[in-house]
Amino acid sequence: MNTRHDDTPSNEGPAVSVAIPCFNEETCIDELVARMTAACRSVVADSYEIILVNDGSTDRTWPMIQSHAEKDSHVVGINLSRNFGQQAALLAGLTIAAGERIFIIDADLQDPPELLGEMMAHMDRGVDVVYGQRRKRDGETALKQGTSALFYRLLGKLTEIKIPMDSGDFRLMSRRALDALLAMPEQCRFTRGMISWVGFPQEALLYDRAERFAGTTKYSMRALVRLAFDAITSFSTLPLRFASYMGLILALFSIPLIIYTLGSWIRGGAVEGWTSLMTIVVILGSAQMFVLGMIGEYLGRTYIETKRRPLFLIQDIVRRPATPDDDGTNSDDT
Repeated sequence: MNTRHDDTPSNEGPAVSVAIPCFNEETCIDELVARMTAACRSVVADSYEIILVNDGSTDRTWPMIQSHAEKDSHVVGINLSRNFGQQAALLAGLTIAAGERIFIIDADLQDPPELLGEMMAHMDRGVDVVYGQRRKRDGETALKQGTSALFYRLLGKLTEIKIPMDSGDFRLMSRRALDALLAMPEQCRFTRGMISWVGFPQEALLYDRAERFAGTTKYSMRALVRLAFDAITSFSTLPLRFASYMGLILALFSIPLIIYTLGSWIRGGAVEGWTSLMTIVVILGSAQMFVLGMIGEYLGRTYIETKRRPLFLIQDIVRRPATPDDDGTNSDDT
């Protein structure tokens, strides 16, 4: 591996740490470990660790992770006390990571582990973050691709920082970029946005995203909507300003109505228009509920932040100690 450009050289940790949140991925774990191990060994030989975080899975994900961690000293198994969500599970892995560079990837193998070598080469040129930017997305419906494209473009309009479009959490980070990320104590986390916020040199690596290796996506529409709200409310106050603008516009529209009502009363005529009156009431009521809901989103997140609860709790950590004469793989010792 070439000399790092991102921070002070260290002799303590591995060259690369891989952080992988896992939730009900029993059909992918064996293939994931095999491909990730091969990718790491081809780039940094034995100087790597693969951190698999079990986020409260209900299938055999944790026993499989535990088995790999007991056989291979390069694999670290982390079992959270319950399901905390993908972003919290990722943070757990990043907190444990000791490497000079940190590789983030999902467990479903849609993002190819084999791109680690290319990302390392990009980082050798002096950048702190190399993020995967999707050129093509196989195996996804037109609806999902359309809503994803709309989300990234809407987020780009609402936020003041530049968050790369069509990119997920799949990326390679320097140690100093990770340290900056871990210093951010937000409870409602949108990791890819937070990494963009920390700055430092960052560049994209274009790639084609594959279909899932096996199983089905664990991100429901509800979870995606929640992630979208976390992203928008974490990096923009424009929705609150939009509420103010809406109130101003409605106030301006109400002036002609007030003039018409007073004029009719002065002339002694009955004020007609029950239908139009009810329409106005419904519009105003809807606008008020929308504004209150938007304020509630920000207020709720403020409430969550003030409680300062830990984002995750670790129940077990499984790591097989390495020995001087052991390469850490394919051993039956525990």
